[in-house]
Amino acid sequence: MILVTTAGKVGSEAALLLRQREVPVRVLVRDPEKAKVLADVGAEIAVGDLDAPAGIDAAVAGITTVVLVSPGVPAQELNVIRSAARAGVGHVIKVTSNASADSPIARRRWQTEIEAGLAASGLAHTLLRSNAYMQNVLALAPAIAKTSGFGSSAGKGRVGMIDARDVGAVAAEIASSPAPHAGKTYWLTGPELISNYDVAVVLSKLLGRTITYRALSFDEDRDTMIRAGVPEPIAEMNAQAFSMIADSDAEWVTEDVPSLVGRPARSFEQFAADYASAFS
Repeated sequence: MILVTTAGKVGSEAALLLRQREVPVRVLVRDPEKAKVLADVGAEIAVGDLDAPAGIDAAVAGITTVVLVSPGVPAQELNVIRSAARAGVGHVIKVTSNASADSPIARRRWQTEIEAGLAASGLAHTLLRSNAYMQNVLALAPAIAKTSGFGSSAGKGRVGMIDARDVGAVAAEIASSPAPHAGKTYWLTGPELISNYDVAVVLSKLLGRTITYRALSFDEDRDTMIRAGVPEPIAEMNAQAFSMIADSDAEWVTEDVPSLVGRPARSFEQFAADYASAFS
């Protein structure tokens, strides 16, 4: 049986695809109501908290492979890794990002800490290092729907943006047969580099009205997010990440998704069409 930690955008997709293959799946969630769709397709739902090792120990019982995806809090993910090691889990698939021990962005440093703990555990593992998610654009959807515009400190920076559903598809593919992927790191992207100006063009065509993108300063971007209700530490990290995008930090594309799942990665046009109602 495969354990998927949390039922977010990546974990839910991985669990759904594994169930389509009739692979036994257990999903660890805090709120079972949020996993009702997964329960309906036959996933076993384990209720627990990543801050509570006893619940994690119960969830990993009888598990062969863990798909580790969460908000990336070191203490929580290290709890899962320790539980997996105690249970003799055979493989961990860790969904991560462009982690760096000396990054100015705290969450990238946190990912490095988690990865180091995973390496030290002795567990066979695979890293899925994703570029920015297309789903992050959905945070801008209310502003786009209301004002036909959005802003960011990413400037003209281009990103190998990836649909989170494709990350879930890669995780499911590897979880189905993990041994050949032990010790490997995959860099997951969409099919092309796109900027926020390109995002505005795609949305303009899709929605039938002009969507305008404006470049913001770091302070403007951070303060806009805070006013929208984003917690200040998260807004600070987001603005840092966007500012680094302006300096080409995310300007990378690979063929890892198609080579692993046997089809092209989803384009931003496909993503936008699937989520069109959010922007209307």
